[in-house]
Amino acid sequence: MTSTLTSPTTTVGAEVWRPLEDTDHTAAVSVVLKLRGETCDIDCLYCFEKRKLAPGGAQITPEHIRRLGAIFGERPLAIELHGGDPLTIGKPAMADLLDELAAQHTVHQVHLQTNGVRLDAEWLDLFDAHYPSLHIGISMDGDEQGNSWRVGYDAQPIYPHIVNALNLLAERERTCGIVTVVTPAVLGRAREVIDHIAAFSAVRALHLLPAFDTSVTRPLKATGRRTSPSRRLQAQAVGTDGPAWAITPAQYAEFVLDAAARWIAAGYFHRIKLDPAVATIRRLKGLGTAHCHFAAHKCSHVFTAYPDGRFGSCDELPWPQALLMPLATARGEADITAAQHTNPLLAAGRQLMTKCSSCPYRTVCGGGCTATRWRMHQATGSDDAYCDHRARLIDGMAHLLAAPDHPAGAHCRRAHWRPTVPNTMADIDAFLARWDDPAAPRSPARLHVSDHGNINAVGLPGMHEADDLDPHHPRWREGIEDRVWPLVDTITRSWHAVTYDSCQGHPHTGTGSDPSVFRVGVLPRNRAEYAALAARLCHVVAAADGYLPAAVTAQLTRTDLTSNKSGRRHPVLNLSLTPAPGSGWPDYFTGLDQAVRTLTHVARHTDPVTGCACALRPSHTSWEAR
Repeated sequence: MTSTLTSPTTTVGAEVWRPLEDTDHTAAVSVVLKLRGETCDIDCLYCFEKRKLAPGGAQITPEHIRRLGAIFGERPLAIELHGGDPLTIGKPAMADLLDELAAQHTVHQVHLQTNGVRLDAEWLDLFDAHYPSLHIGISMDGDEQGNSWRVGYDAQPIYPHIVNALNLLAERERTCGIVTVVTPAVLGRAREVIDHIAAFSAVRALHLLPAFDTSVTRPLKATGRRTSPSRRLQAQAVGTDGPAWAITPAQYAEFVLDAAARWIAAGYFHRIKLDPAVATIRRLKGLGTAHCHFAAHKCSHVFTAYPDGRFGSCDELPWPQALLMPLATARGEADITAAQHTNPLLAAGRQLMTKCSSCPYRTVCGGGCTATRWRMHQATGSDDAYCDHRARLIDGMAHLLAAPDHPAGAHCRRAHWRPTVPNTMADIDAFLARWDDPAAPRSPARLHVSDHGNINAVGLPGMHEADDLDPHHPRWREGIEDRVWPLVDTITRSWHAVTYDSCQGHPHTGTGSDPSVFRVGVLPRNRAEYAALAARLCHVVAAADGYLPAAVTAQLTRTDLTSNKSGRRHPVLNLSLTPAPGSGWPDYFTGLDQAVRTLTHVARHTDPVTGCACALRPSHTSWEAR
């Protein structure tokens, strides 16, 4: 399948993809310097750089670095020294590069990513002398079994060399990050892998990368007259259905969630930053992140320079399609942005991102990795599997954030994250205290009913302020709309749970206001209750499935409720009845009363449970339906 070309003016939300020219010069760009192209002293079977057939032998020079400063002016630069393996450049050449980087005032961070084979005390001395703040990254796929795809040209494992490098860093009181490629060698063993990596005291960060290589169907050709043992191993691993080291997006999502659960439970989060878990958590909390898969500064802010002078976009994109221009001919940032807008590959990537505009996960997901989505689309004609796994990550991390002591709920496939804006309460702590204290003082309630049955403080249709009532308030029943009352009563009186919001559903015909769906919002008192209620509500949705009218579907969503007084976000659960995919509002409201009776009956007969229903009745909800 060929790339779909699109105009540079294709509308892509700023929260997903922001062009370089739309950011001011305080926004950094990342530049990956392939110091010696594909040249490496080992031959990992899954190496993506060698599949690009980048030139080896030549090397990046200080002049290349000076050119970057001339092109980007005062814009901050984050530099990554990469390869192949960057240490193959040799110590004298590395010293010259580090000196040049240290002399560039716009370079605010330098990261070196190595396999660790050559790392020794002399290298660390050199780093200390020429760039003391150098960040070091080691490529290590977990434990010894996980590193089975990382071998030398003799097909022998390099794992012992990695261990030596990590121990040396610890002896020198240096820290590092770890990049782990998730392959079948670690699947189902997240606990063991995380524990193993955390046992190395030098580790301060761990980035889990997926081996989404199912489209790889041919091994690399031998570079000489003889085929090395490593290339023979690779040939054995690659078949028409993809290589043996490849995993699916769904497998990756489950591994990351299990890894995050262990990272939390063991307290490793105090010392080690785990991605993509941390990036997901930050976005769920409404915070920014530098992780380009979750941010708008994607391929338009990431560049790669090769020793032969080629300058292009992110190194995860295929080459030569990602080429922008020769580094020597770029006069300034305007030349770069012009090349970006005429590059067919970047245009195709931006076209894929237009799908994000209607996705409910976009404010957290940020669109994901353009390169990975493009490869999947090229191979299968769709990137839906990629989008599905991003949704799973967000749903699962939302649970771990709300109930970290109950990790099983992270694998629920019915409870989906849905940002609700606005979703606030005056004082959540005071509300919860009143709920469980009949003697607490209660203010008079402002209850007015609109012509369409809405009960709120102003008596108007649509979303308006309503007073926060509890079962001990003298006007509690009066403040709940009739159609939703039986379910609210069941959840509050039989389940002993707290509801913070409810709506019986309103068509709002002739008002200009959008219709509202039937819903009940549940506010857990603590983490344990959150996990228990999420599991119980999952059983309700599962049991109701198949018994609701065709135009109505039940949904369980996770979101946050913010306290205006404290500013704290409280995780909440919303149970709602919404129009089924392909159904309109008239059919929805025609079947709503029957659907409410069914859902309420199911809730009344759903006892407390220890786990969600997904293991018994898996949800088959697709990304499109969500």
